[in-house]
Amino acid sequence: MSTESACFSGTPQKIALLTDSCADLSAEQRAGKPIFVVPLKIRCQDGEFSDGVDMFASDVYARLAAGELPHTSLPDGGSVKETLDRIAALGYEKVIALHLSSGLSGTYNMVRIQAEGREDMQVAAFDSVSGSLGMGMMLLQLWEDIRAGMSWEELVEHRVPSLIANTHPFFSVDTLEYLLKGGRIGKMTAMAGTMLNIKPIVGFAGDGQLTSVAKVRGRKAIQGKLLDMLQAQEGRGRRYNLAVANGGAPEEMAQLAEKVKALFPHYEHFWSGELDATLSVYIGSGVLGAAIQYLD
Repeated sequence: MSTESACFSGTPQKIALLTDSCADLSAEQRAGKPIFVVPLKIRCQDGEFSDGVDMFASDVYARLAAGELPHTSLPDGGSVKETLDRIAALGYEKVIALHLSSGLSGTYNMVRIQAEGREDMQVAAFDSVSGSLGMGMMLLQLWEDIRAGMSWEELVEHRVPSLIANTHPFFSVDTLEYLLKGGRIGKMTAMAGTMLNIKPIVGFAGDGQLTSVAKVRGRKAIQGKLLDMLQAQEGRGRRYNLAVANGGAPEEMAQLAEKVKALFPHYEHFWSGELDATLSVYIGSGVLGAAIQYLD
C-alpha cells in the first residue's frame, strides 16, 4: 500500500500515523503502512535541505569530515499542514501524531497546535519523549496494534502513553567533537572525554533531554555496556520488542544485533535502522544504538 493511495484493509477505523524524520523509519519499513513523515530541516553552507528527502546521515558525515557544521531546524508549518491535508484527502478520519522529544525540538508543539485546529479529522498529538529507534519502535508497534483491531480510545488513552513510558533506547557517542561545536556540552567535558578515550552512553531523561547514563573507555566496550543497559530494564514486562540502530557503523550493528537477540531470545519483533541526518549533526558517525520495548 502506498501512502498516496489509501487502503483501509489493515485499518477499518481509518487511522493514520504521523511522525517526523527523526523516527528513522526507512521506506521499506513504512511500505504498506499509513505512516506519514514530515522532514526536519538541515541548513548547510549551500542551502537548506530536508532530512530523509535530499539530505541523509551519510551526507552529514561527509560535511562534518570536510569541516562544515550544519544546523538543524523545525519542519516548516506549511509542510505540516500539507501533510495533514493529504491524509484527510486520502480518506483517513483519525491520526495519531508521534514526534521527536519536545526536550530536543519544537516539532511536537508545532504539530499539536495545527492538530487542534483541524475539524475534518481527529488528531491526537503526542510527545514521544524519545527519538530515533525509540520513536520508530513506537510507531511500528502502533501499526501492529491498529492491524489487530485495537480501538481508537484504547490507542490514544492507554497504548500510546504506555509505549512512551516503556520504550528504552540507548546510544553510544563515538566523538564529543560535534556536541561541543553545537554547544551541547562544555569544552572541559569534551577535552576530558577525548583525552581519556571516553565513550558516553546516552538515553532520554524524563524531560526528554539527552542524558549520559553510562561511560566506557574505548570503543570495544560499547556493545557490552549497551547490553548491560538493556538488561537493567528487565522485569518491567513479559512481552517485548527489540531494536538496534547505527550511524555509520553497519558491521558493528550486525554484531550487536546477534548479541541482543541471544540475550533476549523471546522477542515479538526485532527491528533495525539507520540514524537520521538531524541527530547525526550533533553526534557524528560511529554510533550504535539498542532498545527494548515492553508491551505488558
